[in-house]
Amino acid sequence: MPVQPLAELIRFARQNSPFYQELYAHLPDHVAHLTDLPVVPQSDFWRANSPRDNKLLTAPLDEAVVFRSGGTTGSPKFSYYTRTEWREFTAAFGAGLVTAGLRPGHRVADLFYAGDLYASFSFVLDSLHRSPVENVRLPIGGAAPWESTAATLEEFRAQVVAGTPTTLCALAERLTSAGRALPEVELLFFGGECLFGDQLPLLKAAFPHAEARSLGYASVDAGLLGEAVPGTDPRVHRAFTPYTVVEIVDDEAGLPVASDGVPGRLVVTDLRRRLMPVLRYPVGDRAAWVDREAGVFRILGRAEEGVRVGPVSLYTQDVHDIVTATDVAGRVSGLQLVVRRRDGRDGLLLRLATGEPTRSDAALGEAVVKAVLEQRPLYASATTAGHVNPLAVEWVRHRGLAVNARSGKLIRVVDERPHA
Repeated sequence: MPVQPLAELIRFARQNSPFYQELYAHLPDHVAHLTDLPVVPQSDFWRANSPRDNKLLTAPLDEAVVFRSGGTTGSPKFSYYTRTEWREFTAAFGAGLVTAGLRPGHRVADLFYAGDLYASFSFVLDSLHRSPVENVRLPIGGAAPWESTAATLEEFRAQVVAGTPTTLCALAERLTSAGRALPEVELLFFGGECLFGDQLPLLKAAFPHAEARSLGYASVDAGLLGEAVPGTDPRVHRAFTPYTVVEIVDDEAGLPVASDGVPGRLVVTDLRRRLMPVLRYPVGDRAAWVDREAGVFRILGRAEEGVRVGPVSLYTQDVHDIVTATDVAGRVSGLQLVVRRRDGRDGLLLRLATGEPTRSDAALGEAVVKAVLEQRPLYASATTAGHVNPLAVEWVRHRGLAVNARSGKLIRVVDERPHA
């Protein structure tokens, strides 16, 4: 399907999606400019995007592939693609893999996760299949025993290993503990989470001749976001023009940032998806333009819509809902999600504000942690596997919550990890 003229795509979404019809009810009949549209409110978007009585989709769910976009067990989130949309999505990303470093004949091991409606394994495998350069695909997956994975990499003399940083580091740790290394690996394609400098020595020990590179920037809900830009900074990407329009929106004014180096929320519009339209959708990351004219930007960390802790994604509103349901006495007057990095692992701290912290709050804190882990069991399993630090709670007075220095507004997500 070719790129849709923006005005036509907006008209189509308004006519066929009850969600967009309601969201744009105050707008004139003809809208041709992105900035005339509001940024999509994520909580309303997902509320409308339920498997039953769906009010976001533009057609009955008769032909599509369905993926899980994260969320808790009580509030699952799903994304839908027609076969044409999925083919075009993976073909565009596959072309970007060449920019990331894929070369003709490369033997590539896909160690991303499969099953339970997760997209990453199928997405990477299909992107490699549709890449413009020939390659050999080794669909191993992220759950295979490390001995089997290592044996396959050695037997096929794999030159590229693709996976999350957590998976790559877990394999590297197993290899180094066994006194082994894979010197024939040339590239470590990572995605799904940030790669931090403290992980590089471990990767270098297990893959002494490999360079770690972003394989590209995408998400199953938002779609294409950015292709990798060669260089020393793996957080720099280039927008997938003309398939998508990327904006960086100022936190206070809510307007697109026009200057390089100014941080804001990353917002995307997909000009080819029609079953599940994505129009000015907040990705959940913060970014700044490196070269706005060239569409080059740098990812700065998570925005307030959600957090990524190692391999685990959590939506901010989901956590707020869990805390509210657990706090039956109404002790919590404010909540902040704080992401920290310690001992080479990410970890999440729930900063809970109350009028006067007391010892009795400890029991409530334990109940909150238990409820969050029950609703997001992947965090518990990642903790057990040593991939993330345990979920923790910190009680503070309300003045102990971080606020925006200019507006005084509460900052819902505080990312304290190094992003330099």
